[in-house]
Amino acid sequence: MLKTVAIVGRPNVGKSTLFNRLLGQRKAIVEDFPGVTRDRHYAEITRYDKPFLLVDTGGFEPQTADQLLCQMREQSQVAVEEADIIVFLLDARDGLTPADREIAAMLRRTEKPVLFVVNKVDGDKQEAGTVDFYRLGMDAFIPLSAEHGRGIGELIDALEALLPEQAAVAEVETEVRLALIGRPNVGKSSLVNRMLGYERVVANPVAGTTRDSIDTPFMFDQQRYVLIDTAGIRRKGKVSEALEKFSAIHALKAMDRAHVVLMVIDAVEGITDQDLTIAGYAYEKGRAVVLLVNKWDVPEKENHTMARFVEEVRRRCKFLPFAPLLFVSALTGQRINKIMPLVAEVAEQFNRRITTGQINQGLEEFLAKHPPSLVRGQRLKFYYATQSAVRPPTFVLFSNRPDDVHFSYERYLVNCFREKFGFDKVPLRLQFRGRGKETH
Repeated sequence: MLKTVAIVGRPNVGKSTLFNRLLGQRKAIVEDFPGVTRDRHYAEITRYDKPFLLVDTGGFEPQTADQLLCQMREQSQVAVEEADIIVFLLDARDGLTPADREIAAMLRRTEKPVLFVVNKVDGDKQEAGTVDFYRLGMDAFIPLSAEHGRGIGELIDALEALLPEQAAVAEVETEVRLALIGRPNVGKSSLVNRMLGYERVVANPVAGTTRDSIDTPFMFDQQRYVLIDTAGIRRKGKVSEALEKFSAIHALKAMDRAHVVLMVIDAVEGITDQDLTIAGYAYEKGRAVVLLVNKWDVPEKENHTMARFVEEVRRRCKFLPFAPLLFVSALTGQRINKIMPLVAEVAEQFNRRITTGQINQGLEEFLAKHPPSLVRGQRLKFYYATQSAVRPPTFVLFSNRPDDVHFSYERYLVNCFREKFGFDKVPLRLQFRGRGKETH
């Protein structure tokens, strides 16, 4: 599980610049998923020894009547509540301000680890002028220049001292972990209760590996499942853009441990950009996905209402053509009994292994039906194939020219593998290798 590191501070102290510096590339503020855009305010940082989830926030002004600044302050407060570690960024050029003092006092009340970082320290002269910040009462602070990279190594060392060692997630080999994810107020909690049967839950909830996350084990058709509750933030009356952002962060954390993602979509609002962002992460992580359209009892129905909704979801989620789609209502119980049988089918495909003999027999059929084209006058050949992994099912195909497999022929082979071996509801990956060479 990735720990969350939040950068907070007054406006214009350099939070986004530090975010970019830790991420390692300025243009990575926006990264393309298939059909979606990453929220620019958070990113997984994996370039150091210990990975973490980094969150950028708007400026924090403790005392303001300006509506925009109030919204930014609220976003920062949510970030502080959700963070495991806080980077409090100060500005060496402005010096210590009354707002800095108020923010520091607020952070102390959280009793969370806080790194005091003074930005815009471009040289020894600026560093000599930072002693005033000791009046905040901390033992030490880290002077750095986010723009020029000075002192970033010291910040990373301090962060990694607070981050835990990455340990493998302990699991029962046969258990299937489900993450119920989606935006706030789409009905996740109601669906959890319907699926588990209220007081008829067969196992007591146990604390999960992250704060505010509860894992609930249960049995279905003699199979053990663990439901990862991502209901997330429970700040009453604080429905805002900040909550939208952190719902995605909760989903991201839950997906780290899940096998199957139950993506809940609001039937009234339809599929939104935030839904696409979350679904894009599931795709990127190679998770199996089931799309649940909740509140289907609310919209007025015509003959083609469901067909039009399906068409819209498929159009916007082109990168998830394999994901089953189910229309349900947590309120009325409509089709709730179909969720777990569908999940069981998806989980079985996600964990299915095919023998090498069957794979190569199928490969011969695929090549005979549609031989690969010539590449610069030379025939593209496939020697043999094997399955290298499950969750998701992954197949390695050995070829004389692995780098020259055209994406259209790869798509043909993927479709053949799906149809031949029954992988129609899960992601499937093909890797191409030369003999004794690395995977393409």
